[in-house]
Amino acid sequence: MSKPSRAATKLVPMTQEPQNTPSDTPGDAAAAQQQPGLSGNDAVNLAAEQSKNTAHRNIPPLDLGELPVPDDTANLRHGPNIHDGLLALLPLVGVWRGEGKADTEEDGRYSFGQQIIFAHDGENYLTYESRIWKLDEEGQPVGPDQRESGFWRISLSDEIEFVCTHSTGVAEIFYGEPVNERAWQVESASCMVTSTGPSRLGSGKRLYGLMPNNDLGWVDERLVDGELKPRMSAQLKRVAG
Repeated sequence: MSKPSRAATKLVPMTQEPQNTPSDTPGDAAAAQQQPGLSGNDAVNLAAEQSKNTAHRNIPPLDLGELPVPDDTANLRHGPNIHDGLLALLPLVGVWRGEGKADTEEDGRYSFGQQIIFAHDGENYLTYESRIWKLDEEGQPVGPDQRESGFWRISLSDEIEFVCTHSTGVAEIFYGEPVNERAWQVESASCMVTSTGPSRLGSGKRLYGLMPNNDLGWVDERLVDGELKPRMSAQLKRVAG
């Protein structure tokens, strides 16, 4: 399996016009100071205003009795302190929801809704969970689609490791690095497909990044006949964290 180029992908989700976002975190504000045209004061003020709607929200714990370990938290204001080794990934922590576009060999072109949760429990990794549901031509949900779960880690030399399993029967290992304080690119170094999975899924790369309005955008590209082509992308708002 040939490996895709490490050239940075331009973060342009296949969704329509960007929408205003209602949220941010202190980590986002600090990183936002690096954005051209966005001053440090503007970034802090934007984060403070947006966090009014999300600062009190978090993923709920399971109501099954306490475990002898901390609950996952998707809110940096609650739960254990985030591990120092994860500071380069800190702006990702939260619950994100929005819409995207897909163009796959299995299902063709369609629109979808998505929720992504990046959470932690104080250890040196982020948990990752993605749920997708298909949308009809009017933008109404018509049923569940694929899911993903996994873990993100980053080394002292800023090498990202992303282990991801798909409900469609795929297990992948991605490696990459931060593009800057607000964007992270990873490439699939290993892609295994089960006998019932998408047999023609090629290796590829993903770019996750905070956009100027602090939405989380992501793009997944895959090798098709030796050429990287967009497969899925979305633009998500922070709803918790």
